[in-house]
Formats: sequence, C-alpha cells, structure tokens
Amino acid sequence: MSGAASERFVDAGVLRVAFAEHGDPAGRPVVLLHGFPYDVHAYDGVAPLLAEHGLRAIVPHLRACGPTRFLSDRTPRSGQQAALGADLLALLDALHVDRAIVAGYDWGGRAACVVSALWPERVRGLVSVNGYNLQDIARSGQPAAPDKEYRLWYQYYFHGERGRAGLAANRRELARLLWRLWSPQWDFADADFERTAPSFDNPDFVDVVIHSYRHRFALAPGDPALEAIERRLAAQPGIAVPAITLDGDADGVSTGGAPKPGQFTGRHEHRVVAGGIGHNLPQEAPRAFAQAVRDVDGWAG
Repeated sequence: MSGAASERFVDAGVLRVAFAEHGDPAGRPVVLLHGFPYDVHAYDGVAPLLAEHGLRAIVPHLRACGPTRFLSDRTPRSGQQAALGADLLALLDALHVDRAIVAGYDWGGRAACVVSALWPERVRGLVSVNGYNLQDIARSGQPAAPDKEYRLWYQYYFHGERGRAGLAANRRELARLLWRLWSPQWDFADADFERTAPSFDNPDFVDVVIHSYRHRFALAPGDPALEAIERRLAAQPGIAVPAITLDGDADGVSTGGAPKPGQFTGRHEHRVVAGGIGHNLPQEAPRAFAQAVRDVDGWAG
C-alpha cells in the first residue's frame, strides 16, 4: 500500500541489512541513509512525503546499528568510509536496484557521496547534508581553526581507550549529549530519543564507531578488502551526478558550507535550511529534506 512502511531484511555484501520501505515498490528508488548516533527514525517524517510523490523510499540501518548484523565473525568491524560506501553499493545490488537517488547526512551522507563519486552509473542524484563528505585522510593531521576543533572533542575522546570504555559504558548518555550539542535549538521529546536509542545496543556498535573515528585520522588500519576503494577516495574525486547539498543554520558540529571547486562537477545547488536547524536535518526539517530529494528527482528526469 502506497506510503506504508514495512521492515525487511536482505543479505547484502558482508551484512544482513535491516531496512524499512515506504511507497510503491515499483516507484523510483531513493535510499535514505542515517548518521551517527541516529537511526532510521531520522526519516520518519521524510519517507512518507516521498512516498506521496510516487517514490520508493528505502531506509536501511547502517552497519552496527539496530537489527543490521555482520554475516561473519571474521569480518573486520570497520567504520571507515570505504566500508559505508561498499555497504550501500551491496544493498543496491541485493535489492536489484540499478540506479537510485541516494540521500543522507553524517555517516549516511558519506556513504552516499562515496557511491556517487566512484559508481555514478548507479546514482540518479544525490542529496548530502554538510556538502562533500569524502574524508581526506592524508591531510587529517592538519589542524583546523580552534572554533572548529573544539566541536570534534568526541572524536579525539574516541582515539584513546578511555573513550572506548566511555562509549561502551554510556552509549545512550553520550548519544543524547551529542544530540543536544549538535542540534542546540531542536527541542526533541524523550520519546524521539527513546525510539532511536535501542539501535545503539547493536553488539558491534562500539567497535565500528571507535574504528571510524580512528581510521579517519590514520590512527587505525583499514579493512584490507577495502583498500582499493580507499585508494580511489584518496584522490578526492569529483561528484558528477546531479546534487543538492544542505546545511542547517544551527548545526553544532559541522557545516560543509559552499563546496570547493571541483568537488561537484555536475548540476549542483547548495541550500541553507533556516529556523534553528541542527545536525539531524532530516528529522528536524523533514519537508526541506524531502523537497531537496524531489527536486533532484526532477533534475534527473
């Protein structure tokens, strides 16, 4: 039934992916990708709007989130950018989706940018919060301005074993703190957080999160199976697919701002979403996010 959501599972690459699906299964597919520390509920307000527009909204739990599980105990619990991109590509393959709009923020925006940059033939269009989300690991040791550095305190915390222990002991408390700091004007209800919090109980959550924040600073090795992808990403490839980038006007951790030359080489528009909108943009401003997806869908024809 159009607009209805159903939870499904599919084996895709190294994962058994849990995902929700909204809209007509024959509609044009859109994959909506959440960030850290959030989950599929970030798109509760977005997916029905897209379904009303005739789109098929696919909303997966990322690796180490919610019911998504690794298929093998031997697979490295990697959180590197290549892993997120490979997961998205494998999901498209598993669902027999030749081409899709990919849209996301934070970790999900990174997955969407990776696939858009490296496999543009699989992407009709891109919506990315905070702009060009590919990590430049070779330059990760170069300091930013102090007013940007302090916002990354949690990343530096995770670099040490004290941070690993803190995340393991205080998953929900730490996540809730990040929600408040990153979206200082978002008055989310306790029920909003409690719907998402069980996703942090995934048995691989801590390992994948810690690896993500160490690998991006070249402090931990990557999964050898993903090295070829990382080499391609190291070149910081341009994104040629039609793209809209978004920033909230009150994002407490990161704003991509206007992209640099060469980052987006196809049709592109950057929008700032006003109204005290923070980092969790799809959940805070679902209509603005859905409109960006609809606009990219229109550009793609």
